[in-house]
Amino acid sequence: MSAANDFDVIVVGAGPTGMILAAELQRYGISVALLERRDVSCPGTRAIGVHAPVLAALEASGATERILAEANRVTRGIARSGKRELGEVRFDRLRARFPFVATVPQSVTEAAVAVGAPPVTRSAEVVAVAETSDRVTVSVAIDGTGTRELTARSVVIAAGASGRSLVSDLMRVSKTEYPDRYLMADVAGAAALPADTAVIHLDQHGVLESFPLPQGGRRLVAWDGHVRSEVGADERLRRAVAVRTGDEAIASLIEGATSFGIRRVLLRRMRVGRILAIGDTAHEVSPIGGQGMNLGLLDAATLAPVLARCLTGEASTRELDLWERTRLASARTAARLAHLNTSLGRSRSARAHRTATGILSAVLGSPLERTAARAYAMGFDRDAAATPRAHR
Repeated sequence: MSAANDFDVIVVGAGPTGMILAAELQRYGISVALLERRDVSCPGTRAIGVHAPVLAALEASGATERILAEANRVTRGIARSGKRELGEVRFDRLRARFPFVATVPQSVTEAAVAVGAPPVTRSAEVVAVAETSDRVTVSVAIDGTGTRELTARSVVIAAGASGRSLVSDLMRVSKTEYPDRYLMADVAGAAALPADTAVIHLDQHGVLESFPLPQGGRRLVAWDGHVRSEVGADERLRRAVAVRTGDEAIASLIEGATSFGIRRVLLRRMRVGRILAIGDTAHEVSPIGGQGMNLGLLDAATLAPVLARCLTGEASTRELDLWERTRLASARTAARLAHLNTSLGRSRSARAHRTATGILSAVLGSPLERTAARAYAMGFDRDAAATPRAHR
């Protein structure tokens, strides 16, 4: 095998998670090949929120500064039912390095974390990954040509759901399909709404979430029931916004709405030998709550220094075992929170709705409000309090 085909690490997947891992490893002096099956960059999740633990973890790399240069800072969230305000959560009261949620297009996040990453080999379809005694062999078809083989001391799969087939035989999969469906659209011209405030409308017919975007935009997400409808997505979302918020002006701005379903997928392992899985490959949670991409970024940011030390002989694989346990526990916590958000956002009877909103109002009016704010800001992630190591 020629040296040109042999690396310290091969990262499969050049989304935000794979990109930040490759960039960080390269800063530690690790040789990295970055493979991506798509021929062009194309944000897949449209994730907009970057939480405080991620901003802290990416600060040393300079990515946080680049993200915040274009981001909107959300310092609080308000819960409403009709015209009644149930309460609020205050992110700006949390004891965090960055006491807010940064909202920014995913393309900006990708560009921010890509600085310092190795060149991406695109149109590279990985078809098999196999570990030998001291190497992992990756079989890859590039530009639709014949398969070639690359080798590395370690391989990390960060290719989202499409990469799961590469590790499913090694790492058992737990999967739950939810019946719920949602509508989503980004609208411009919503400058009249507070730029620092997310609003959650809890309606008997389902939740309607409104998140501020840079330059006066808003992202609207609405529970859409359990079945597909013959009515177009734009019209269904306009109706949901008008009914659940009473804001006909915002409803009239909606164009290009999309419909999506949700599921929960958790791998029972994130590492087997020299092969690792991170991001959506390892754990897929409902985007309601905005923690999916953040989980992946924390996977990558915390893995990079540990993997680098193992490859340079400065640490044993016990550090990788600890990293795996920590990230698996964090993924399970995020999945439980996403399940709670999903349950809270469904339609219900008038009586059940009064009960649910009454309980939520009591919680948000008590000291438990800070616990709720911490939960929604990923404060219960096991790496939330970790201090990033300085680069050598």
